[in-house]
Amino acid sequence: MNASLCHTIFDRCISDYHLFDKVDASFVQPFEAGSLEALLYHKCWIDTVQWHLEDLVRDPQIEAGAGLTLKRKIDASNQHRTDMVEFIDSWLLNFFKEVQPLSNATFNTESPAWAIDRLSISALKVYHMRVEAARKEASAQHREACLEKCRILLAQQQDLMQAIDELLSDIAAGKKYMRVYKQMKMYNDASLNPVLYQQKSN
Repeated sequence: MNASLCHTIFDRCISDYHLFDKVDASFVQPFEAGSLEALLYHKCWIDTVQWHLEDLVRDPQIEAGAGLTLKRKIDASNQHRTDMVEFIDSWLLNFFKEVQPLSNATFNTESPAWAIDRLSISALKVYHMRVEAARKEASAQHREACLEKCRILLAQQQDLMQAIDELLSDIAAGKKYMRVYKQMKMYNDASLNPVLYQQKSN
């Protein structure tokens, strides 16, 4: 388990999605069910679909009904994305279950899976910035600006991958410990969102 594995799977997933480039394309899992690879691939697929939903909902000509439908899909996707992050952290927690933390072990402000979530988004940013940098109908100034942004994104990506590897190494060595923290999102829960539960009581 390392950042390079995550990055390879994310790149494959993004490429697979763009074979169809449709937000309603059927999801096909290429990895064994329950494996870390399967979780990572599914996580990135969710992110990739949501990336394109976010593009669609920003169409200034979109009809109100269609926009609301997309917003609902994005809300559901956000919940699904959070669930997948928690599944990955749970997998990692089980993977490291035999590690005895050192007496001076510290806790990281960000769990491994949330850092991996950022790596998935980073892969999407790099992919689409490269598309923009190569878009022939765009101006030379636009393409050059996107190339520069891509260089920055790639540097940030390398920093993030190093940080992920260091965190996983520290957990494996007992220098850091981890927990699975539930996000407790409230807006999708009919018992916690006042707009929803007040309607039920009326």
